[in-house]
Amino acid sequence: MMPSFHMPDPNTMTGPETPEQNPKEERKWPLLAAIFALIIAILVLPHAHAEPLIVTDDRGRQVQLQAPAKRIISLAPHITENLFAVGVGERIVGTVNFSDHPGAALEIPRVGSYKQLDLESIIALEPDLIIAWEAGNVRSQLERLEAMGHTLYYSDPRDIRQLAQGLETLGRLAGHPQQGHQTARELEQALEGLRDRYAGRSPVTVFYQVWDRPLMTLNGEHIISQVIRLCGGRNVFGHLDAAVPRLNREVVLAADPEVIMGGGMGEEDPQWVEDWRRWTQMTAVARDNLFFIPPSLLQRPTPRLAAGARRVCQALEQARQRRPEDTE
Repeated sequence: MMPSFHMPDPNTMTGPETPEQNPKEERKWPLLAAIFALIIAILVLPHAHAEPLIVTDDRGRQVQLQAPAKRIISLAPHITENLFAVGVGERIVGTVNFSDHPGAALEIPRVGSYKQLDLESIIALEPDLIIAWEAGNVRSQLERLEAMGHTLYYSDPRDIRQLAQGLETLGRLAGHPQQGHQTARELEQALEGLRDRYAGRSPVTVFYQVWDRPLMTLNGEHIISQVIRLCGGRNVFGHLDAAVPRLNREVVLAADPEVIMGGGMGEEDPQWVEDWRRWTQMTAVARDNLFFIPPSLLQRPTPRLAAGARRVCQALEQARQRRPEDTE
């Protein structure tokens, strides 16, 4: 609120202190007016000429806000988690199903699932920023939101560098640039430490299972394959063109990886990995190199990727230790 200033009117003054009677007082009024004008400029001009906030999202689009977002809708679990990680979780007014980390995310109103949004609920929440997931959300629904004038930022980090940059950008979008920068640097430092320790060790061939039916894996460009490489592993299907290739079981048997790892339908359900035990002729099975990694630690691009990477590195180190002596 603008301060209230009362300027005396010299024409209404009486007594010995009127300007007609005191030349010094007459010179005082222009000075007071100049000071008053300066105060007005200091209070008003920064707001009148505030620079808009312009960032680039993961689709390469420029996104502009006139001020940091205060009412954010997150359209994917990893987005919700990343907003909390950069210290702005309290600004999320709506999110989608399976946004379950951290615990406070469970209290946020739902606006559908990432595959089927409730547009009426989104509009009713009056967001000043919607953060979308290009690879998961329905494109036609996102286009409708943009056509109605909503500002969308796309978050879909495909590699470690893009994840770190995205964390910084989310911090900027919500007015917490320092927390975003700190969170990004901590993630990069943790992963760099693992790379320094493990990347140069003897390679371990790895099959990472991302889904069961159909059987699905990841190619070499995926962020999870980057984690495998920094741990000294080699994705046996890293050469494939598709980002998420579908396979038949015979192709995996022929590849004969030294390690099989992956997630499952839940954070504590290793059934998909354990199902491979029936193929006892496989190297991974014969050496007991079947490793379950909770999917949220690797399959959500968030700062918890560092925890998932540590588990991958530890698994590959166990595989090295289980090699017969003549293979060293």
